[in-house]
Amino acid sequence: MNKQDLLLNPVVIWLRFAVRMSLFALMLLWPAGTWYWWEAWVIFGLWLAYGLVMTIYLVNKDPALLAERLKLVPFHKDQKTWDKVLMALFFVAGISLYIVPGFDVMRYGWSESLPLWIKVIAIIVHIPCFVFLGWVMRENTYLSQVVKIDEQRGHHVITTGPYAWVRHPMYTVVIVLLFAVPTALGSRYALLLAIFLTVLIVVRTYLEDRTLHKELAGYTEYAKQTRYRLVPGIW
Repeated sequence: MNKQDLLLNPVVIWLRFAVRMSLFALMLLWPAGTWYWWEAWVIFGLWLAYGLVMTIYLVNKDPALLAERLKLVPFHKDQKTWDKVLMALFFVAGISLYIVPGFDVMRYGWSESLPLWIKVIAIIVHIPCFVFLGWVMRENTYLSQVVKIDEQRGHHVITTGPYAWVRHPMYTVVIVLLFAVPTALGSRYALLLAIFLTVLIVVRTYLEDRTLHKELAGYTEYAKQTRYRLVPGIW
């Protein structure tokens, strides 16, 4: 069995999913110093439910995409140098986004927790975001964690579904979730990390878009039809 076959093995996929979710729970709850944090359990439950649904769907419909999305470290030997730098920063800050809230609002009380009604809205926002993410993944099987042209799988321009609205719809919804998670957990300090991560995504969107113009056949024509990168009518 070669490496690719191993990664596509359902047992390996579910094991990687279990490891990923376990680490997520650890990042949320260990800094808090307590198991009694209902907001963290709700967020974990939402992400677990989303992960289960999408894993079941992709195991049957698109295991290659699932194997790509379950990689713990977002690096690849053929990755652009600028993307390695951006993803290294994103990886560290992204982990901090989940660790800081526990220290902030539970263990040390660095800042006052956000009002309950704001946290509830942020929790509810997760649901349409997850639906949108599922739609994006159904439409685009080439959603790699790194910027690359996947020639082995016949990478081509996707123009359907949310890609008819903006050229990088996954980044759009990820930005919303970057703010929804710390808000749902009540952490004001983690929102600063969300701002930093958003800046990284905007920079990456610009550089990735430029790369696709140069290296992906038909992308320039697509960009003329779908003018905006992240937000319709704005950018």
